[in-house]
Amino acid sequence: MRTILRPTTHDHPLRAGALLPARELAVAWAMVLVIAATAWVLTVGQALDMDVEPGTMGMALPLFLVLWLAMTAAMMLPSVAPVAVTWARGIARRSSGAVRALRSTEFIAGYLVAWTVVGLLAYGGLTLTGDLVDRDPDAGRWIGAAAFALAGLYQLGPLKNICLRHCRSPMAQLVHYASYRPRMRDLRVGLHHGAYCVGCCWALMVVLIPLGVMNIVAMAGLAALIFLEKLWYRGPRLARVAGVAFLVLAVLAPFQDWLLPGLQPSMTPM
Repeated sequence: MRTILRPTTHDHPLRAGALLPARELAVAWAMVLVIAATAWVLTVGQALDMDVEPGTMGMALPLFLVLWLAMTAAMMLPSVAPVAVTWARGIARRSSGAVRALRSTEFIAGYLVAWTVVGLLAYGGLTLTGDLVDRDPDAGRWIGAAAFALAGLYQLGPLKNICLRHCRSPMAQLVHYASYRPRMRDLRVGLHHGAYCVGCCWALMVVLIPLGVMNIVAMAGLAALIFLEKLWYRGPRLARVAGVAFLVLAVLAPFQDWLLPGLQPSMTPM
């Protein structure tokens, strides 16, 4: 006689999470959005005290990384909230409220670690471009054109599509990670999803070189674009439209200084 094993809600954390009460689900959403809102407040407050200038604006690496993480959290977490909440639903039945919050925080920490690595590369790139503009102000025109062109070409390329597809439909990978041993699993899930998010959005962050790293309007526009790419049903088409728009800006950049506020030489008083 054949024995049929019927899975229970405890067999798989993501299935178990389907029973997460609405109140707990609201708490998970609120936690992610509060972190994002706090990051926006910190980022805007700092940006108001700084001018849009080439390079790292005189910041040392530790301060730059702090501001980079705040900016990243502000721009990325709203679009990551559905994935974080999905994972929180998956761990809900096996954890108390406090443990659930801790594990969700661990997921977000892993996500931000991936973007911290990008921040280190960004600091090096900004240092280089800042030095080039200081030596030759006209170099900013071609740096800006190259940044827009890189973003445009990547938006239209296959790797962008692969990473965007994962960010829009991450369930298969979350199920895969649910089978891993619990030790540091939430951190690894956040890191893994963060790596795909980097693959999806790093070229958009490159656009901040010509537009200005602390340009609030540019940050808000890119954050909206990232949000719509990941969550709107026409997100992939919007990504391609943005790619074409960046290529147009690449052609215009050498002749239109207003497109390059982040590459204008700083004017030192005499």
